[in-house]
Amino acid sequence: MLETKTAPFTFVKQGIFYFSRRVPSDLSHHYNAERIMYSLRTKSVAVANSRAQRAAQQLDEHWYHLRICDVDLPGKHLLRMSGRSVANGLGASGKSAGNSVKLSEAVAIYIRLKGKDRPATFHRAAERACGYVIDACSDKDLTTYTRADANSFRDALIAKGLAGSSITRVFGTVRSIFNFAAAEIGITVSNPFAGVYYDRQAGVEDRQPLTVETIKALQTLCRTVDDDLRWLIALVSDTGMRLAEAAGLLVEDIRLDGTTPHVVVQEHPWRRLKTSGSSRTIPLVGASLWAAERIVAEAHDSKFAFPRYNKTDNTNANSASAALNKWIKQHAPEESTMHSFRHSMRDRLRAVECPSDIVDQIGGWQTEGVGHSYGRGYPLEVLGKWLRTAA
Repeated sequence: MLETKTAPFTFVKQGIFYFSRRVPSDLSHHYNAERIMYSLRTKSVAVANSRAQRAAQQLDEHWYHLRICDVDLPGKHLLRMSGRSVANGLGASGKSAGNSVKLSEAVAIYIRLKGKDRPATFHRAAERACGYVIDACSDKDLTTYTRADANSFRDALIAKGLAGSSITRVFGTVRSIFNFAAAEIGITVSNPFAGVYYDRQAGVEDRQPLTVETIKALQTLCRTVDDDLRWLIALVSDTGMRLAEAAGLLVEDIRLDGTTPHVVVQEHPWRRLKTSGSSRTIPLVGASLWAAERIVAEAHDSKFAFPRYNKTDNTNANSASAALNKWIKQHAPEESTMHSFRHSMRDRLRAVECPSDIVDQIGGWQTEGVGHSYGRGYPLEVLGKWLRTAA
């Protein structure tokens, strides 16, 4: 990733210019990444140079402001506690002066109280969503945001090219932070980010399930290549697990003893589960059983089933997704992804007339109705019977 000589702070990828600038080390605590990169949406050197220079100037100004704000107030250590809180933007009760807080302070409150023991993605989602608001409407007191601000925010997200589903997630995060912070500081205010209209289907592509023929062909290729990446694909193919669930497994989560070999999907510090109902036990059949046997047989120096994706404190499911999706697209329809196996599992179980509550238990989906929360669910033998039929 080298800067082009004709347009500083840029690089070219597939003919398109991208802005790229490293975050200064003294300001790195303000960012979630070491470098700021985004598409300049042009193939023109002149346009790219103009946009990059403008972005660089804006960053220089913003970084100057951050450096000034980071400087401690002279004599701050001599202030009383109430004065110190005010100096930090909050009153002695934890509420801001004037009984309101700015959105940036609301994010801090939200993360401090609700972010404990939550993954880094929770923190990043909150900061990113409200960062979008601040970029579009500036950082203001919660009581001063208006519906016009919310509409401008919506328009800014659409201009970024976000799909309707992504806009929905961002708005949901902003609404949650706004409501939580308002309740915490004891103010009653109408949330202007609620009920904003936009096309929720814009840019949303339906994920198509894989055909049984395609699944069988991919499973055959996995057996032929026979490496850890193919074991991961095969393990997902006949269990319907989410990719992150499989990538974060321990070797001891795979139980091959007993009449029904199975895998235990449970939360680990390095890989959280999407919902409480995602914790489950899935019988191993077909290609998934083969993959599990290969994983256990080759496990030597690591407790992880897939060590390459567990080298840090968090399972790197994004890296796994990128690598596996690239391989799958070479051997399956272009729109196919690892998540397609999960869609396919639901269809495959439907095709053998598997009861819907058994389908939900296998996939870790929420089953409607109070009665379904009682008891321990179906035994492994019953789940295994239906999975063998589908496989």
